[in-house]
Amino acid sequence: MHKTAAGAQNGVIRIEEGRPAPSPPPGLTLAEGLRQQLEAAIAAGHLEPGSRLDEQEIALRYGVSRTPVREAFRLLAASQLVELRGRQGAVVRSIGPHVLIEMFQVMAELEGLCARLAARRVPPTWGATIEPIHQRLVALVDGGDADAFYDVNQEFHEAIYEAARNGFLADQTRRLRNQVAAYRRRVTRMPNRMSDTIREHEAILRAILAHDPEAAHRAMRDHVALLGDNLLDFLAAFE
Repeated sequence: MHKTAAGAQNGVIRIEEGRPAPSPPPGLTLAEGLRQQLEAAIAAGHLEPGSRLDEQEIALRYGVSRTPVREAFRLLAASQLVELRGRQGAVVRSIGPHVLIEMFQVMAELEGLCARLAARRVPPTWGATIEPIHQRLVALVDGGDADAFYDVNQEFHEAIYEAARNGFLADQTRRLRNQVAAYRRRVTRMPNRMSDTIREHEAILRAILAHDPEAAHRAMRDHVALLGDNLLDFLAAFE
């Protein structure tokens, strides 16, 4: 689901009709497939916090009854991506600033551990995998397209999750990342954040490629955590 597939009217997410309903991936129920589609949209920031998911519209979009849609909402609620509010239905979860800061702190440690393990485990050839992603980010800075930058930035972090070679850690890191995804996109839109990200990524890469676990953990933790003026600017956005 992309921005062209969803729009908000009066705070309600409405799904565009006229597209064939995708079949769920092998091994998943219809409800699980729907949950996966909606989770991807929330993680990408296409479904904003506070937006209500329209049960009927989603059922029409995917050509299903409301039963699997309700089950998908329940699964999303279990992952803390949406809140179930009785007659209001499912609403994309909003997070208060202080809880969000705590989540960013935990996220920073998880991603820092990914970078630490990657520094211990990547082969010499890993640079050929990560460098093209980094260069795509560099090219996007001048254009100022924060949304495109955010999407490629996700690829950069995913490459480090994979390089850590710890499936459980990668899964837990993605789970928390998805919960704060819309807010991470807001951070990307802050002034000078994209250029700062390039500089911070370069420090992370140097440490990983030098097989320096301590430096990799520290560089990644500082990159993800909201520190100093970035924290103050972020809090000001909630006022």
